[in-house]
Amino acid sequence: MASFWTGKQVRLRGIEPDDWSAFMSFAEDEERLGDLLNPPRSAEGFRAWAKEQSVAKPDSDCFGLAMQAIDTGKIVGAIGSHHADPRAGWFEYGVTMGAGHRRKGYATEAVVMLLRFMFAERRYHKCEARIFAHNEASLALQRRLGFIEEGRLRDHVFFAGRHHDLVMMGMLADEFAQLHSTSE
Repeated sequence: MASFWTGKQVRLRGIEPDDWSAFMSFAEDEERLGDLLNPPRSAEGFRAWAKEQSVAKPDSDCFGLAMQAIDTGKIVGAIGSHHADPRAGWFEYGVTMGAGHRRKGYATEAVVMLLRFMFAERRYHKCEARIFAHNEASLALQRRLGFIEEGRLRDHVFFAGRHHDLVMMGMLADEFAQLHSTSE
């Protein structure tokens, strides 16, 4: 049996210390996209972060994973679950892709693997995603996956010198099961 975490295009795995340069590149890509602007971090800062992540134990059902392309072995993105509330049955997830690896199906496959795990194995009922309203590519990805817009927080985040809307999207476990196989 193949690993649950290996798809046709990507393998999700823990973050390794040597992954620091990929994550540094992702941060630079996100800045160029006009997402959150943070002060520059040193290469050593990214090395320390990756080393810390490589030995960190998952915080309940909150964790981050590196997305590795099957064909090249390169880290093409990252995905993780955040703010899990097992009692209420919901969690939030996020995904980031390297600039040269977008629109190739990697994110779609990775999100389906993560959702399959959280819905089928961890028994969550709902997944939420928060997307900047100007990020049309991410909004389109969520819609293709089956997420439904649940609301818009107007002028909720501030970056690049002004306030921006944040779109709240959600998917229920039974909606996921109707669109995607619960086992692969």
